[in-house]
Amino acid sequence: MYRIFIIEDDPGIARGIQKQMESWNLEARCASDFEKIMEEFSDYHPHLVLLDISLPFYNGYYWCQEIRKISRVPVIFISSASDNMNIVMAMQMGGDDFIAKPFDQMVMTAKIQAVLRRTYDYGGEQAFLEHKGAVLNMADASLSYEGEKIDLTKNEYRILQTLLENKGKIISRERLMEKLWESDSFVDENTLSVNVNRLRKKLEKAGLTDFISTKVGMGYLIG
Repeated sequence: MYRIFIIEDDPGIARGIQKQMESWNLEARCASDFEKIMEEFSDYHPHLVLLDISLPFYNGYYWCQEIRKISRVPVIFISSASDNMNIVMAMQMGGDDFIAKPFDQMVMTAKIQAVLRRTYDYGGEQAFLEHKGAVLNMADASLSYEGEKIDLTKNEYRILQTLLENKGKIISRERLMEKLWESDSFVDENTLSVNVNRLRKKLEKAGLTDFISTKVGMGYLIG
């Protein structure tokens, strides 16, 4: 089980993150003494650190530098100070990602799982697929965006899953139809078009405009 060390001085936020981590079978511990972060870090030996910038005694940049002196464990900054300067500073100090407050718990979890996979070649089934704040929940085949849940049909879910699993790549209509056939849903060219158009309308209604691009004569793309 992966261990997540939460360095956040707001008890409500810290406990909320801890509860979310535990609900996805991740172990989590909240920092308790903000003068002795490195002692707690060494004692817990986490696989990933969630680190706020504004902290008592020393800020997150300081602690990230201290962590980097002894470990390459991934560090994700979480902060309401999400201007470009702070994001750049976080990366320069050794951070691996930056999550701006307030954040969606599912987006945060998707980012954490992505970093864990990249770092430890996590082989478990992926729980989320995330892009531009939209999160596809693989557990219940639903899509969430800005706190709203978007219901999907089986075909819409399969289409979106395939495109998100291949972000940045053009997926042909033929390949999408093959994916739908694999789920015992035989579709032809016209049926695929109807499903894609209906999916686009749902995305646009939720505020996700131009989420899926059409490459004429080639297929579809999420990039």
